[in-house]
Amino acid sequence: MKIVLFGNSHQADKSQQVIRLFELLKRQNAEVSVDKPFYEFLKQQHEAVIDSVRVFEGDDFEANLAISVGGDGTFLNVAERIGRKLIPILGFNTGRLGFLADISENEMEGAVSEIFDGNYTVEERSQLRMDFGGDLQGDSPFALNEIAVMKQDSSSMITIHAWLNDQYLNTYQADGLIVATPTGSTAYSMSVGGPIVAPQSNNFIISPIAPHSLTVRPLVIPDDYTITLQVESRNNQFQVALDGRSHVVGICNIEIKKADFPIRVAKRISHTYYDTLRNKLMWGVDKRSFPQ
Repeated sequence: MKIVLFGNSHQADKSQQVIRLFELLKRQNAEVSVDKPFYEFLKQQHEAVIDSVRVFEGDDFEANLAISVGGDGTFLNVAERIGRKLIPILGFNTGRLGFLADISENEMEGAVSEIFDGNYTVEERSQLRMDFGGDLQGDSPFALNEIAVMKQDSSSMITIHAWLNDQYLNTYQADGLIVATPTGSTAYSMSVGGPIVAPQSNNFIISPIAPHSLTVRPLVIPDDYTITLQVESRNNQFQVALDGRSHVVGICNIEIKKADFPIRVAKRISHTYYDTLRNKLMWGVDKRSFPQ
């Protein structure tokens, strides 16, 4: 099996977990290629261990499986790199919460064995695409979690006029507006009060950020709708973030729709989305039982 490996280059204390992963993959006779920045990071501490791997740059890779080592932010970066290659991504978690990167250190050996036994599933996750007639300076116009339109400065709100399939929806006066996928419903959208939506749902979520009116609430829409946003701000600029990749743009119309290709996510059969919700959000945990 051909494996491409991407990782977080800012967690020196977690690098030993990666070396353990290399050992497990070597046992399976995997053909491993490593993203060059991650390779350089590992080489500083474990040169002897990783000398035998192939190193690649940019999009010069092909594989049966991509492995992301880090948190959900790392996973989102990998999703952007994979793009239309449609290589399934498996996420090992060395970060904090981990909805996408949901395999913990103590599950690593079992997960690797299951993958090479073919005992896993691949889920297709919808993405968003943004068009605004401008240049993202080489960045991808796609987002697996969300596209957020936000004010640029720290003082005044922005005004966002929104249409769904050319039908007027609302004018939001707020700090911003989030359009999220079901995958992104447990990310930024959830932090501003948006609903949790199962990944297999054919929906998008529109969630305002600190709206001026308390009656303006999040809205769930079909994912075949086209969302058009027109933004007004005092300085004639605003910020757009695609999965956290931020850009300052001038006043323009933004069109958001479902991307024409998904991101494929590899999952252990023994793990379900609802297990992840319970564990990561600590559902059912009674804090009164914690020692004081």
